[in-house]
Parts: sequence; structure tokens; C-alpha cells
Amino acid sequence: MAKTSTGLDENVAGLLCYVAWWISGLVFFLLEKDNKFIRFHALQSMIAFGILTLASIIIGWIAWIPIFGWLVGTAFWILCLVVWIICMVKAYQGEKFKLPWAGNLAEKNI
Repeated sequence: MAKTSTGLDENVAGLLCYVAWWISGLVFFLLEKDNKFIRFHALQSMIAFGILTLASIIIGWIAWIPIFGWLVGTAFWILCLVVWIICMVKAYQGEKFKLPWAGNLAEKNI
């Protein structure tokens, strides 16, 4: 793997773009100016997990509904966990794994 301007291997930096959701994506997007692999994963992280953060706030508002809110909230967080793990594993493997919509948007804007 190639080194990045941060001194990390591409795959390690790609994984780190997802570790703290959109926050780590923002950090790597600002730090890495040249490496398109890192910039892609950083931007995809910001888009996808930024939207998931907003969705979690909205779901938190409906969580007060006794059983429905709990089921929706639990299903949502399981989905978030699965997406998060997949993104980190694929980035570490050196793959340019694109999430629907967020991956296409990130690819156009790197």
C-alpha cells in the first residue's frame, strides 16, 4: 500500500476515516490533499454517517412510542453497526467500496 501525506498506509488511513463516523472522515478529508482513495473514504464517511447521525436524532424523537419506537431504534442501530463494520473492513482491505448514493456522491466530489 502507498503511504499518505499523514504517513499512514492507505488502508489504515481508509479504515480510520470511519472510526469516529463523520468526525474522523472530516479530519482525514482536511488532512489528506492528494490521495484519492483516502479522500473518497473520508467524504463517503462524512456523507453517510452525517445522514445517519441526523436520522438517529429523528428516530430518538419517535422512540417515546412504546413498542414501535424501541423496535425502530434497535433495528436502526443494528443497521448502523453493520454498515460501519463493512465500511471499515472494506477500506482496510484496500477496496473502494461504495455505499448506495453516498459512494456515488463522494466519487463525484473527490
